[in-house]
Amino acid sequence: MLTAIVGTNWGDEGKGRMVDLLSQEYDMVVRYQGGNNAGHTVINEKGKFVLNLLPSGILREEIVNVMGNGMVIDIAHLCGEIGKLADKGMMVRPENLRISNCATICMPYHKLLDVLEEDRLGDAKFGSTRRGIAPVYADKYMKKGIRMGDLLAPDTLRSKVERIVEWKNLTIHKGYENAPVSVDDMMDWLHTYGEILKPFICDTSAFLTRAAKEGKKIIFEAQLGALRDIDFGIYPYTSSSSTIAAYAPVGAGVPGFCLDNVIGVMKAYSSCVGEGPFTCELCGEQGNELREAGGEYGAATGRPRRVGGFDVPASRYGTAMQGATEIALTKLDVLSHIKEIPVCVAYDVNGEIIEEFPVGDRLFSAKPVYAYWKGWKCDISHCRTKEELPQAALAYIRFIEKAVCCPIKYVSVGAHRDQYIVMF
Repeated sequence: MLTAIVGTNWGDEGKGRMVDLLSQEYDMVVRYQGGNNAGHTVINEKGKFVLNLLPSGILREEIVNVMGNGMVIDIAHLCGEIGKLADKGMMVRPENLRISNCATICMPYHKLLDVLEEDRLGDAKFGSTRRGIAPVYADKYMKKGIRMGDLLAPDTLRSKVERIVEWKNLTIHKGYENAPVSVDDMMDWLHTYGEILKPFICDTSAFLTRAAKEGKKIIFEAQLGALRDIDFGIYPYTSSSSTIAAYAPVGAGVPGFCLDNVIGVMKAYSSCVGEGPFTCELCGEQGNELREAGGEYGAATGRPRRVGGFDVPASRYGTAMQGATEIALTKLDVLSHIKEIPVCVAYDVNGEIIEEFPVGDRLFSAKPVYAYWKGWKCDISHCRTKEELPQAALAYIRFIEKAVCCPIKYVSVGAHRDQYIVMF
């Protein structure tokens, strides 16, 4: 069984929570793209965890976790994550974590370039997390990256770093007029954190191929959502990698694999971190109330998330782009206090009412068309079966299911592991 768990919207849908929950039925979890520019928050009996790089299956000791070749890895940050888990008594070992030798390392100069460019852009900035993601993906495709496997070849590593640093300083020093980057500093950084991670690095393509032949059940875990995909998202306010399920086998290192099912994760309302068009956004008191009720602050950055009602055009589009076979609806409980639930049912684009998600410049002029759904005004966090849900909540679920053209299998009614309902 090969399952992808992916986001259908702008990210922060609750994918980590679903991976943590469903991984009990699987043998392996593979993270296949992205870096530490977003976070997965998981709450279980062991506490609250924010994971930026580590796959969410790492919180189950029996699960083998893989960081795929499609990822960009800040090795200092990764060592920090591993250390934080160790502080809570959870040891990460080569037996439960494998890192692809083809994954690209996010270097300190990538983070520096990210900061310098965002500062240069000023009010026109993209809303980057300033963690070097766009610069490192750019270097990957320019074939000027340092990969995890290079840490295992110290005889050639320095010469690679020297060539790249010379090239980088043309931009950092002569372009941005910032102090140049030092080769020795980069080598010290690579040695300090690389030595810790060497035992985890391997040919994960071969490892996953063997696992599949042995009948192992694998989850492919994504970061962010369909609307942040580099090709199909709200470009240029996207991530720099492919967040869609179709990329999962490629980013995991097994491009010949075919997925058996795709679980699209979406919230019962909308949230978004960063810049760019967010048509359904609610501002003022209504937005603040929803943000506080949902605890909508970025897991990676702590930035307040923009919030809005459930966005039908965006969610239907994201579901289709992900090829979702079933939906996990999260944070339904957050809406329990609302008498009339706002739902963005269409967009007004220059006077034309449309129900499809517009791509390109039309999206920037879109305005929301809101309708209101009857709320249930009671606590549902104790519900564990669909029969226990109030009729208004069940009707809201059925409305979303029909709107996005995909069955809703899981409904989250709280942040803890056991606070969910299986609908069928």
